[in-house]
Amino acid sequence: MKILTSTKYILAGLLIAGFALSPFFANSDQSMTGTDDQAADAVTEIRSDYKPWFSPLWRPNKNIEGALFSLQAALGAGIIGYYIGFMRGKASRNEK
Repeated sequence: MKILTSTKYILAGLLIAGFALSPFFANSDQSMTGTDDQAADAVTEIRSDYKPWFSPLWRPNKNIEGALFSLQAALGAGIIGYYIGFMRGKASRNEK
């Protein structure tokens, strides 16, 4: 039974690793654009004379932009996780 359990964990780990590594083997010739870029393209397609109201003070490169987005997602997940844990702890204290 112990062999079956460890085999299950090994297969699950390989599956997770496969999902994590699959973007590296995907077709990298396609350009990936965010929704902001797609919206700007749609606006220019509808009104070619459109001029933006303002321009950003600093435009990071794609690597920094991705890192900032990941940091934002991690902070949000941390806050949500903390809140859920806090509420579960509070509920378990009230049950006793």
